[in-house]
Amino acid sequence: MVYRAVQDPLGRTVAIKALKSSAATEENVTTRFEREAKSLAMLQHENIIHVYDFHRERGALFIVMEYVQGIDLYDLLEKCGRFPYDVAAIIAMQVARALDYVHYRSIVHRDIKPANVMLSRAGGVKVMDFGIARDTSFGDLTEAGTGIGTPAYMSPEQVLGDKLDARSDIFSLGVVLYQMVTGKKPFVEDERRSAMHKIRLEKHVGVRKLNPEIPRELERIIDKCLEKQPRDRWRSAQHVVMALERFLAKHVEMNHHARLVLFLRAQNVITELEAEEYLNPAALGSGGTLANPTNMQARHAVRGGMVAHAVTFGMLALMLGLIHVAPLGATPQGSKLVVREGRGFVRLHAYPWARIAVDGTPVGDTPLETPVELAEGPHVVTFTHDWFAPIERTIEVASAAIDSAPLVGVDFCNEGKPAGDKPRPPTSCGGKP
Repeated sequence: MVYRAVQDPLGRTVAIKALKSSAATEENVTTRFEREAKSLAMLQHENIIHVYDFHRERGALFIVMEYVQGIDLYDLLEKCGRFPYDVAAIIAMQVARALDYVHYRSIVHRDIKPANVMLSRAGGVKVMDFGIARDTSFGDLTEAGTGIGTPAYMSPEQVLGDKLDARSDIFSLGVVLYQMVTGKKPFVEDERRSAMHKIRLEKHVGVRKLNPEIPRELERIIDKCLEKQPRDRWRSAQHVVMALERFLAKHVEMNHHARLVLFLRAQNVITELEAEEYLNPAALGSGGTLANPTNMQARHAVRGGMVAHAVTFGMLALMLGLIHVAPLGATPQGSKLVVREGRGFVRLHAYPWARIAVDGTPVGDTPLETPVELAEGPHVVTFTHDWFAPIERTIEVASAAIDSAPLVGVDFCNEGKPAGDKPRPPTSCGGKP
């Protein structure tokens, strides 16, 4: 049973996972429950649910963990059937990052499935439920020849009860990604054969046969995850991450969290107002992406710059208003701001932050409070971050109103390369070196 609660004296909302009393008498179950708490307590990654405490009282066991306000993939798939392929790839990449982190620490999850992947309302992805994970820090409670997991998402070796390694989780991730882009599981039992029989012996139907809009590159990534023999799959979750990063670099030109927020808004999981709040980095406060000490200094500098830019923009707006004030009696042109002919706007974002220059002219540091006004036509936008090589975007600005300005952004954690011999900050991008 999982409860939502408030932790005193901190006053923060948490989730409490309580072992049912009917199961608390079984030694194997209680041991797994306690091991789950200990395993999770040692894991600190942005794509893994955090554990705060483990509590035992009068024979009852409780895990106090991070409360994620959002929706799990199971419910989201029930709601919308299938996802746009770019959204599915973003989610799969975040899950692969979590798996790469735990595999490096000799943990195999063994139960990757939609119900164990949570999407936060702010666009984050969290892997949950390590209840049957195999952690080499502890002895394995699973007897040889015993299959453990959720049948439709098991790997062939998992079905046979063989000893598992990280490549089993990669197969399960492939099943989840397949289901996200097609709305169907690759191996479903019928009157003649069970799902586990098909997993072991039958080839899955290609995703493009079910959804021709899926790019071939993504189909190849999925097919490699779903190879029957572990040796034929991706060598590690890190290789899956890199393959998905290359794919997304060609298909998604905005912050990946922002893309997920837009998708959740389109599915009515969050409101328009919530989406606007999450998409505006300045509204994130101390829980935003600039939470480490190094970036806190950058945040203060950004805020100072925003104030200066706001004052300057206000003065310019006032002067332009006086110059271009409409004569008395003129017919109003509606509530939307009409751009002068030959001018347009663009919204510029960067994760975690960046100094922005357009055609070599600095325009400020992100988060930018307002869209940037530019002449109609092509422009080169340069995003610069202290720890990464600069990233350039060539954009085409069209004459349009400010409220329809397109969004252009970069994600240094996914696209960026270290600047020279500088390593990435240890607390940025999930702490990956």
